[in-house]
Amino acid sequence: MSCQQISNKRAEENLLAMRREVEEKNRQLLRTEYLISFPTVITGLFMCFVASFVEMPVWVRIALITFALVMIFAVAFIAVGIEQKAGYYECQKCHDRHIPTYWQTNLAMHIGRTRYMKCPECGQWSWQKKVLTKEE
Repeated sequence: MSCQQISNKRAEENLLAMRREVEEKNRQLLRTEYLISFPTVITGLFMCFVASFVEMPVWVRIALITFALVMIFAVAFIAVGIEQKAGYYECQKCHDRHIPTYWQTNLAMHIGRTRYMKCPECGQWSWQKKVLTKEE
C-alpha cells in the first residue's frame, strides 16, 4: 500500500467515525425530547385534574390550570425545536433530506415524528419522516 492509499483510508475512517458521532448525538437529542416532554405533560394533566376535582378557591384553581397549560405549551415549543435540529426530514417524493425551519416544523401536521410538509427540492407536499443522517 502506498502512503496515498493509507492516507485515503484513514480519511474515510475519520469521516465514518464523525458520521456515527453526529448520528449518536441526534439520537441523544431525540431521547432528551421524550425525557422532557412526557413527564411535563403528565404533570400538567395531573395539575389540571387536581384543579378540577379538589375543593379550592377559584383563584387557586385558575392559577393552577394556567400554570399547567403554560408549562405544557412551553415544553412543547422546546421539544419541537429539539426535533427540528436533530437529524433531517426525508421527502417521500424525491427522497431529498433537509432541515426545515422551526416554524415549518412547528406548524406542520404530524403523527409522531412524521410531518406533512412541502419539500424545498421538488416543491411537493408529502409526509416526511425523521431520519438521523444526510445520506443513506
